[in-house]
Amino acid sequence: MINIFELYTDYLQVSLGLATATNLSKIVDNEVTHDQVTRMLANLECNNKRLWKMVKSLVRQHESKDACLIFDDSIIHKPYTDENAINCWHYDHCQGRNVKGINMLTTFLHTQSGEQPLRIPIAFDIISKPEFSCDIESKKIKLKNHVTKNELMRAQIAQAIKNNVLFSYVLADSWFSSSENMKFINGKEKYFIFDLKTNRLATIGDRNKGHWNNINNLELQEWTPTKVWLKDVELEILLIKQVFKNKDGSTGVRYLASNNLNLTSDDFTNIYKKRWSVEEYHKSFKQNTSMTKSPTRTIQTQSAHVFASILSYIKLEKYKFSSKLNHFAMRGKLLINAAKSALKELELVKLQHAKFENLACAA
Repeated sequence: MINIFELYTDYLQVSLGLATATNLSKIVDNEVTHDQVTRMLANLECNNKRLWKMVKSLVRQHESKDACLIFDDSIIHKPYTDENAINCWHYDHCQGRNVKGINMLTTFLHTQSGEQPLRIPIAFDIISKPEFSCDIESKKIKLKNHVTKNELMRAQIAQAIKNNVLFSYVLADSWFSSSENMKFINGKEKYFIFDLKTNRLATIGDRNKGHWNNINNLELQEWTPTKVWLKDVELEILLIKQVFKNKDGSTGVRYLASNNLNLTSDDFTNIYKKRWSVEEYHKSFKQNTSMTKSPTRTIQTQSAHVFASILSYIKLEKYKFSSKLNHFAMRGKLLINAAKSALKELELVKLQHAKFENLACAA
């Protein structure tokens, strides 16, 4: 008996156009009908408990005490799909404006026990906005989420610890660098490295004196970790000012903070650079698993497609260890072979057309 969900996650890796139930049915010569695929999506259980069951053995194979949990959210743009509680308006930091789509928070694990790191999502939350609220200034009705992303992050960390996931660090950008998150992670006896906004208040020395300044006004030596106190965190923090030269000649500055007071400058750089792997995940997730090409319209089927795309990504991540190819190279190889088959089929069409023209000329 065909496992339709497994088939669907494979199909997402090879689909060139819209990922529809009808197209999948055609590819398998109607061995699975489009109604069966639609029913599968409509009834699929898509939650973190099931995701963990599917990735647990893979995580155990590659687990390491130096592993990192990386948190970031991503928006799957769906501007032409009807609005609902999950496909709604979210602020996109890349575009600097609100866009319509599905916003998802991911717990991303970066762990390495061999030559190659394993980089997979072990939990996710689709941001739902089921409540209506009225903006006092604009007097516009807006959808509102009753749980914040920071609360979801803390819940996902707690669940990872409950699942006995080995990790030492939590990495995130400034969006998740709240005092609550810092104190929560420290209380769980884990380390964090967070990017901080320049207007975060801090002081060097005695916090009781209360000489608080924006961190960009502190006398910090570049690339030298310095112990400071953040105003809203009752923990001594190690802060580093990293200065970069951009390609256009301009200078960029980044402030990283950690509760591990023994980190060196190189430690900050080497550990935090792992955070970039979640950006690579977002890119592969969207481009190699047909995430953005689903015409699903209900909350259940949209959630099911997201879940299937996550599992499709995890398959690609598993295959990389045996194929020695990254996700894009692997999918490129599949599509090249598909193009070769299409060319052979086209040659048959051309031969048939040539015969037809010869017969027409003879007549």
